[in-house]
Amino acid sequence: MVIKAVRGFKDILPSEIEKWQFVEKTAREVYESFGFSEIKIPILEKTELFARSIGEATDIVEKEMYTFMDRSGDSLTLRPEATASMARAYLEHHLYTRDPVAKLYFIGPMFRHERPQKGRYRQFYQIDVEIFGAAHPMADSEVMVMLMEFFNRVGLKDVELQINTLGCEDCRPRYRKELTQFLSENVPKLCADCKRRLETNPLRILDCKVETCQEVIAGAPLVIDFICTQCAKHFEKVREYLEILNTPFVLNSRMVRGLDYYTRTVFEAVDPKLGEQKAVTAGGRYDHLMRDIGGPDIPGIGFAMGIERIVLLVQRGKETTRFPDLFIAALGENAQVKAFELANQLHLEGIRAEIEYEGRSLKAQMRRADKLNSRYVLILGEEELKSGRAILRDMDEKVQEEMSLGEVVDEIKRRA
Repeated sequence: MVIKAVRGFKDILPSEIEKWQFVEKTAREVYESFGFSEIKIPILEKTELFARSIGEATDIVEKEMYTFMDRSGDSLTLRPEATASMARAYLEHHLYTRDPVAKLYFIGPMFRHERPQKGRYRQFYQIDVEIFGAAHPMADSEVMVMLMEFFNRVGLKDVELQINTLGCEDCRPRYRKELTQFLSENVPKLCADCKRRLETNPLRILDCKVETCQEVIAGAPLVIDFICTQCAKHFEKVREYLEILNTPFVLNSRMVRGLDYYTRTVFEAVDPKLGEQKAVTAGGRYDHLMRDIGGPDIPGIGFAMGIERIVLLVQRGKETTRFPDLFIAALGENAQVKAFELANQLHLEGIRAEIEYEGRSLKAQMRRADKLNSRYVLILGEEELKSGRAILRDMDEKVQEEMSLGEVVDEIKRRA
């Protein structure tokens, strides 16, 4: 029996990888131009980190984390998200002593045991961006402006920025009480999960996609009607700065986040082409996360985007593969050695070149060059070695010309 990949885990094949590289390269260019630096964090963390930061009554902690005991008896978890890990690294290495504001980004895999679907897997990849140490609403606006510039650079023009506020520790309890009372009056219409959430995390009900729950949610009170004066001023400034920087947005008063650490500003970038699960990016402010995991009370804001979902949208349906600039079809042992030498020279010059290792017929080599979609083929045999000239064939134009072997590298560099 052939061993296959674990359900929910996916190979990224060469035909797809150029889209991934394009997305990651663009992210690095945009984020670093805004002053962000890349950080690498471990795949494994102590389970307590996520329980304390994300919240024990969340679906992620209750149902989705890959958690196990190691040989020392410690409970470890494959990271389900990056913000808590980045905050832990920020505190552990006292980055706040070097500069009061740290701008960081991370690219890598996350792990959640949820139902696999198109663009969503149990091992999935995220680009995570955080600003630690900045409470000003300008920081909120800056990360959103940067996010939308990223989408512009990768060619996604239909992505819409939606924003909301969740209030703070002072004003949210009033909203939670009002929401709980409203939902309690509609318990029979709630799904089984939401009935459980009513006791543990009622705000999560607002994010439920079950139709009967959606009907209830439509009449629920709005958090923006319960926020305190300070939160209202903060949110007003966020919108003002977005307008100053000409970044369009939509107010989505029913938006919530599934993690307990969020406060005040929350946002999503959505694309209708993805259907019901249309969020490409989600993020928000978390002013007490550092305190909750044992550090100073340092504010923060950030977002995470799923690379798989972005790749689905970038040049949707089109596979990209890097084709060789030159295929060298060599006939005879001496010609094969010369082909090997020429190919290596081209590789060192950054030119993609391929040769045939097994000494097959010219016809077979031409078929392979065509299959690889090589732009040029250099035909090299014993006669060509003696004369010092070879035949260069343009596979697109279906024309060929003689060329000095000494000119091949420079000529292919010029044409590539």
